Amino acid sequence: MDDDQLIARVGCGDDAALRELFRRHAPWLAVRLRAVLPAADVEDVLQETFLGAWRGAKKYRPDGAGGWLWGIARRQAALHIRRRGPALAELPAAEFVAAAGGDPAEIALVRADLAAALAALGPAGSPERDVWRLLYLEDRPVAEVAKLMGVPAGTVKSRAHRARRLLRTALQEGRPAAGGAK
Repeated sequence: MDDDQLIARVGCGDDAALRELFRRHAPWLAVRLRAVLPAADVEDVLQETFLGAWRGAKKYRPDGAGGWLWGIARRQAALHIRRRGPALAELPAAEFVAAAGGDPAEIALVRADLAAALAALGPAGSPERDVWRLLYLEDRPVAEVAKLMGVPAGTVKSRAHRARRLLRTALQEGRPAAGGAK
């Protein structure tokens, strides 16, 4: 039985199908969640993910179970981070280690590059920085960010585009040229 058929059975209330879906997908979801959450929180988010899959299985459109489950897991992780507060809202150290290959000096350089790039968005409270934080760190949907900021959704999208462009430019300027010189 393929994943789409399993999800259809989950939508009909089949517990065995949910267990099989969990068996197939929980390991790789856990690995991805460990990149953004403390290990102690991964199990809770996985449980919420499969509870969300159980609740939403009737609305599932067969277009890729893995992406659908990851979308649920990502939203559950964001909710978990919001509930836990700003202490978890930092960029995860695992991303620094992966980007720098585990070398402490490289990790420090990556952190400095990111700090400089974030400075390009302006001070805390500036529109682009707030949009970046809400959309990408807190993983809130555009409509929610628009409501929180009191602006139209199109304005949020424009600010997000500008923030991405500013970050890209700042990060590219901070990279060494091909010959090793900046």
